[in-house]
Amino acid sequence: MLAVVVSRADEASEHIGEQLLDFAEWDELEDERRSDANGGGRYYRAEGVELRTFDDLHIHLDGVAATFDDPDLLVFASRHAGDTGPLLTAHATGNFGSAEYGGRAGSLARAAPNALSVVRGALETHAPSGYDIGVECTHHGPSTVGCPSLFVEVGSDEPQWRDPDATRAVARAILDLRGVAPHRERTVVGFGGSHYAPRFDRALTETDWSVGHVAADWALDELGDPRDARAVVAKAFQMSGTEFALLDGSSPELEVAIDELGFERLSETFLRETTGVSLDLVGRIERALGSIDDGTRLGAPATAHDGEFLTRDLPAELLEEANGIDRGAVLEAVDSTAIAYETADSGSLVAGSIALFDADGYRTAIRKLAAVLENKYDVVDVRDSEVFVRREAFDPELARAAGVEDGPAFGRLSAGEAVEVDGAQVAPADVRTTRERCFET
Repeated sequence: MLAVVVSRADEASEHIGEQLLDFAEWDELEDERRSDANGGGRYYRAEGVELRTFDDLHIHLDGVAATFDDPDLLVFASRHAGDTGPLLTAHATGNFGSAEYGGRAGSLARAAPNALSVVRGALETHAPSGYDIGVECTHHGPSTVGCPSLFVEVGSDEPQWRDPDATRAVARAILDLRGVAPHRERTVVGFGGSHYAPRFDRALTETDWSVGHVAADWALDELGDPRDARAVVAKAFQMSGTEFALLDGSSPELEVAIDELGFERLSETFLRETTGVSLDLVGRIERALGSIDDGTRLGAPATAHDGEFLTRDLPAELLEEANGIDRGAVLEAVDSTAIAYETADSGSLVAGSIALFDADGYRTAIRKLAAVLENKYDVVDVRDSEVFVRREAFDPELARAAGVEDGPAFGRLSAGEAVEVDGAQVAPADVRTTRERCFET
């Protein structure tokens, strides 16, 4: 069940609550065990969701999940205040450092990474024109909720808090969370960067990874030496339900603390490459070809494969020749054929070994590399154990031997136009040389 908290101390929250009541068929109920100020009195239930209203600001409502009937996920419908213009946003709660705005110092609530990803997309879908969409770092209370939770907010000032289109968009996004699991396997804790977390927002919108708690640079400053605050660092992983971290910027002390705690640091490249690919397959590929961070890339077929594979070395001379002609075409050819492949030059140059479904895949890769050679050679013939190529090319020495001097006539002849020398015609075919080569496969 989804629990929704509305605060009477928050104008935007009340407007979002009104919109929520308009969007679903609610049963109006009475809770006589609790006061109206503390979520009791009149409250509402619809399919998969319960809504209660409180007098206090959300940031002070520690333990609020106990007010509801065993929720799986809790959402605080809230305003956002700042100098960011019209903005719809969401984030987890708690404090990496001091507790100036609710909760307890060094205490983090249970995040809802999968729900954050879903609501980020729903805000994008429902947002009125002129509103930016994003996520924020973890930055205020409550730090104890009682179930996974997140804030979903409209900002950043009174005109937006009172904007019915904006509050309606937030209400619709919240209702889209009914039946959504709070967690997913592919989750990272974020460390570093700015308050509005652009690197982690990209992870949400451009990969299939979700994001739990985020400690922005300012929160890391409050945290202090990570080696002295290992318990808080570990809590960020625990309360995000993951063992993976994504860092924005360099922090050697933090990296050491993460490593010593036994968690794993991932790169943004890793998140992008592994999107849609079984993590078990990724692990086996990295053991066979090398790590993604060292240049291994996953091909298009990897998203549809989770079984065994074989590895082969691409023929060095054929690969070098094809890369010299059109490295982009080589990259496209191998990416469309191989489950994975080695690269150099920051992933822009195919180099070395590939992983394939079977031996037929290797022959397909050879044929596609050979097709790249057609941009340079007149004849390209793929044979059982070699690729044969032939090219006819203008031979400057033959032209000079025929009496053609460097200059305009030389240029016309090299371009395929016959020229006259001392009354005799020199045809292009007279000064061309046939060059042949075989690339073993």
